Amino acid sequence: MSNETSTDTVIEAAPRPTHVEQPQGSAGILPFTQSTAFTMGIELELQLVNRRNYNLASDAVDLLNWIEPRELQKQIKLEMTQGMIELNSNVHTRVDELIEELKGLRAALNNGARYLNIDVSGGGAHPFQHWNEQRITPSERFHYLHEKYGYLAKTFTVFGQHIHIGVPSGDDALYLTHAFSRYVPHFIALSAASPFYQGADTRFESSRSNVVRAFPLSGTAPVHTRWAEFETYYDELLQMGIINSMKDFYWDIRPKPEYGTVEIRVCDTPLTIEHAAHLGAYAQLLARWVLTERPFEVTDDFYLLYQFNRFEASRFGLNGMLALHGATPAESRKLPIFEHLLQTLQHLESYVQNEAERVTLQRLRRIAHDRLSDASWLRQVFAQRGTLNDMMRLSSELWMGETPPPYFQ
Repeated sequence: MSNETSTDTVIEAAPRPTHVEQPQGSAGILPFTQSTAFTMGIELELQLVNRRNYNLASDAVDLLNWIEPRELQKQIKLEMTQGMIELNSNVHTRVDELIEELKGLRAALNNGARYLNIDVSGGGAHPFQHWNEQRITPSERFHYLHEKYGYLAKTFTVFGQHIHIGVPSGDDALYLTHAFSRYVPHFIALSAASPFYQGADTRFESSRSNVVRAFPLSGTAPVHTRWAEFETYYDELLQMGIINSMKDFYWDIRPKPEYGTVEIRVCDTPLTIEHAAHLGAYAQLLARWVLTERPFEVTDDFYLLYQFNRFEASRFGLNGMLALHGATPAESRKLPIFEHLLQTLQHLESYVQNEAERVTLQRLRRIAHDRLSDASWLRQVFAQRGTLNDMMRLSSELWMGETPPPYFQ
């Protein structure tokens, strides 16, 4: 890739980006692929850091070539910029089996990284990289997005965990998409791991959340409850040229019709694979409850308090306040996110199907009760070591399995 230069003046307007990706669907049809209910899979965007000063390393393309065994390369993918790599799990029904698979993928990544003298780390944002120094990964789609979104494409060098939950139909997918939105503060607070950004303590538990919100098609899905309605909405945007495919929606939660899943996109990448897997299991348990009991009525004002609650979780983590909309003003109330999480975990006890899921509830209950977070661990390490460089070194040791997880073995 050639070096990029900048100028202080603009001679002429930049041309509109063109992209050859073929639109999904036609005539308002967006088929939803049926999948097994409550299966789960996760995607993890990971940081590649050099061993000199633990800044981001632009080695993703080379790293992919060092992955062994070769069949694992289909589960390890390039991302927008070259300091990132994405790890994709298979489809699972049990969290303990997911953890074992992630350990194998981590080992393959670790071995490849050693050949290049780099390390791998979790966390939602690198603490001192500068967006303008990042290199776009050679890819038709990534270069199109860079042309379309300008500097936003490089600021998107942040690192998230995406959780996919299987659903049997498009209608179920839309209901679960809306229902999951009520628990977005839980997922943000439980995964928060980006307190530092561009060399500063942001005072946020998850600064990554703010970066994602800059994109025009971010936010929440439209309040449709039938897949046929959503198809009409999708087709209108498709025909207007606003989108080319479902990939162009950067919603916090979105249906993925090609996979037959609902995708939660608000999580920072945790510092350990164990925590990432348990977040996936939490989504699985929530989905069992939501699609069994249908506790919510999705109306036009369903997202009335969403932005407030999302901010509280991003800013204060488990100590943030959750606003709950009641049938009357007198019934509306606020309570700490950790208290709401503890209540939810108690309710999910009856949906546990194996001992591994019971471990998930025990782990999350401990985190909620003690208000533990990866963000707090990172701040504590920075206070002890005095440099963000050393903090990143210890963070990478944590992810690569060289030191125990901060909360649990």
